[in-house]
Amino acid sequence: MKISRQTIMLLILAAAFFALVKGLQFAGVLNAYWQLVLDQALVTVIGALGLSLIYGFTGQFSLGHAAFYGLGAYTAGAIDIVYGNGNIIFFFVSILAGAALAGLVALLIGLPILRLRSDYLGIATLGFGIIVKVGMDNANKLIPVLGGATGMSGTPQTAHFDLIFILVLIIILLVRNFVFSTYGRACTSIREDEIAADIMGIDTTRFKVLAFVLGCSLAGLAGGIYAHRYPFLHPASFDFLKSFDFLLIVVLGGLGSMTGTIVTAIGWGFLMEVLRAVLGENFIDWRGVIYALILIVAIILRPQGLFSGKELGLLLPRPLQTGQGKERSHAGTGS
Repeated sequence: MKISRQTIMLLILAAAFFALVKGLQFAGVLNAYWQLVLDQALVTVIGALGLSLIYGFTGQFSLGHAAFYGLGAYTAGAIDIVYGNGNIIFFFVSILAGAALAGLVALLIGLPILRLRSDYLGIATLGFGIIVKVGMDNANKLIPVLGGATGMSGTPQTAHFDLIFILVLIIILLVRNFVFSTYGRACTSIREDEIAADIMGIDTTRFKVLAFVLGCSLAGLAGGIYAHRYPFLHPASFDFLKSFDFLLIVVLGGLGSMTGTIVTAIGWGFLMEVLRAVLGENFIDWRGVIYALILIVAIILRPQGLFSGKELGLLLPRPLQTGQGKERSHAGTGS
């Protein structure tokens, strides 16, 4: 199978970024604290790409993304605590199980609620997120290892930068290939005009459910990695405000832009840590106000988002082929 020039360049850029981080680690510039922040930012990239599939590319407004993030985290953490105990094989088994459970739950609730649109869908997913949060608070009554309201601790810290980076790169390539496939373009057509897409013969319900399941599975995968990077999980880490984290990242980066989502997710992670360092214990109390101010300023200065649906050239697929076999650029050359 021939690898496109764009993919090769993307891999080269990724290798350069990896080498830069390892160099900073070796020089002592990137200490353990900021390494942890970088790792969390990369995990956030995976979760945010999941919501980008749901909202950015398919146009389905969801406020329950943190619930699937939490389901993946608790599932992966519990499996590794009980069975794995730090075994690298069980690390992959547990995070895949977390992603699978999140996807299964998304399928079960997606079939009925994705018939709703706009604000109604957002309210339904927000309600589901609250249900999951309450369930996590009381989960210890059925499964003691989950800890309930006191949280779950003791998850083997198997995830490290090298492993997280490779997983993020794989997910970026998979999401890119999906977005620019016929399935991804069907999802984009639903975002642009669902009625027109339906008239053109696209099974809109099927593709909305597909995007929702894939996006929520990525959230579950991100949660599973998070559980293996932070030794303590608490239900408060997966409340509805966490869903706003993902939502703001997708909106600020630009709806329908993987580049915007990736860049904003990494920047968001470091911005939150800087604000936490400045505000200290007051950060939690002021978090909602900070989110609102950031959103207001962004809407005023750049309402279309940082990248406004555009992509870095390296994230574009190979040039499309015309019927005569001639290559054209992604933007097209006209008729």
